[in-house]
Amino acid sequence: MRQIILDTETTGLEPEQGHRIVELACVELVNRRFTRSNLHRYLNPGRDSDPAALQVHGLTTEFLQDKPKFADIAAEFLEFVRGAELIIHNAPFDVAFLNAELARMGHGAITEYCGNVTDTLRMAKDLHPGKRNSLDALCERYQVDNSKRTLHGALLDAELLGDVFLAMTRGQESLVIDITPQESSTGGIGRTRLPRHLAIVRASEEEAAAHEDQLAKINKASQGGCVWLTLSETEVATVE
Repeated sequence: MRQIILDTETTGLEPEQGHRIVELACVELVNRRFTRSNLHRYLNPGRDSDPAALQVHGLTTEFLQDKPKFADIAAEFLEFVRGAELIIHNAPFDVAFLNAELARMGHGAITEYCGNVTDTLRMAKDLHPGKRNSLDALCERYQVDNSKRTLHGALLDAELLGDVFLAMTRGQESLVIDITPQESSTGGIGRTRLPRHLAIVRASEEEAAAHEDQLAKINKASQGGCVWLTLSETEVATVE
């Protein structure tokens, strides 16, 4: 499973008003692990940044004037993200800018090159309704160190978002079943044998109570979406 944590910095808020991307970062995850095979480029937008945007990212026109334009790195970028799932915080914003840059070159939308786009802001709002869900707030909530984040930077923000995303989706790795055949002692490929009898350890009363309390919290946060609570006793026994 290949996922790309993506972030951009821009000259302003509206691609329809001619604002452009000034920084692009892609951080690669494979099977929920950072590979350190990343793509990071500063870009010459051919225009000044709005004062408000400049205060956010600090990338001046002078710094960017000798950097490549988006068209110069487009092929490299599309090849890097091809077929991967994109993980983006406030995805509609970044996707709109990417689509605008690609449209200038006669290319299709970014979703034509990637398998899927996941918006972590939408995920966070579903998990934590009514709470602040900015990247800084999520770093604090999931105990991700963001002390180096004095200005917004696409690469640092993508790396932080990667840690936050893994924390938000913790437990999914346990759902991955390893179906790789095991090599036998004779050099052949065989099945992994399981013991005939497995010990069943029942939860204590305190553990069961804590479990019920946690389910209630999940059900409240998901607005009644905790499926486990909707199962009948027979269904629970079947699942167990």
